[in-house]
Amino acid sequence: MMSTKKTEVIGVASGKGGVGKTTVSINLATALTLQGHKVMLFDADLGLANAQIALGARATYNLSHVLNGEKTLSEIMVTTKQGIMLIPGASGVEDLAGLSEIQAASIVQSFSSLSDEVDYLIVDVAAGISPSVLAFLASCQRRFIVVKDDPSSIADAYGTIKVLSKHKELDEIYLLPNMVGSQAEGWKLYQRLNDVCAKFLGINLNYLTAIENDELVLSALRKYASVLELSPGSAAARDFRRLADVCTQFRPVDNTSGGLQFFMERQVNPSQKSL
Repeated sequence: MMSTKKTEVIGVASGKGGVGKTTVSINLATALTLQGHKVMLFDADLGLANAQIALGARATYNLSHVLNGEKTLSEIMVTTKQGIMLIPGASGVEDLAGLSEIQAASIVQSFSSLSDEVDYLIVDVAAGISPSVLAFLASCQRRFIVVKDDPSSIADAYGTIKVLSKHKELDEIYLLPNMVGSQAEGWKLYQRLNDVCAKFLGINLNYLTAIENDELVLSALRKYASVLELSPGSAAARDFRRLADVCTQFRPVDNTSGGLQFFMERQVNPSQKSL
């Protein structure tokens, strides 16, 4: 036996595509890594996986090879130039886009076979509320909902939160306004959506911070890098560092009784792990 830390597992979701969910995931992972934490990023957007492209990584194998029994998770994992341990999804594989809840649960369970010490696991799920997305989010300790200040994004974010709110154990829901004009605008967007959730769903959302609109984020993506690498002095880089700081200040959450969890045995007994 050897000691191990409890891994903080964060699911990053959105009601619709195009709101910057993967951008948030890769930059949060990079910011936490730059702070000295060991970070694993699971690209669980299985139909349109693109985290490896955004990070400038090249993976020979991906999750499809795990699902068909050819490879294990540890065999497909790559370490990016940023120092992030990446579990790559598979882009354009139709079977993965329609992953069942049972298949998703099997993937979650397989993470317990990884021997790597990890401080944070970031799970970048697909947009929407498919069974596999809900299964992945249910297996995380916290759920970040990325939202833009436009009517369709707000409506879809509310729809996602409404579905999550039906499961009482999924109470760690956090709102992350993205691509906003200022921190003040981000706070106002949070207040509007939180007021609606309080009135109609009877829940209050947690607030993280906001990510301001910054054209340098797109410039970084075009160069297969995070904005923290390309433009560390930019407004977005500052915001992602703030987001990482917020994540390091979370109080411990024990929701392992809610169902299957990533790194299950570490959550149940963080002082031990099986050999």
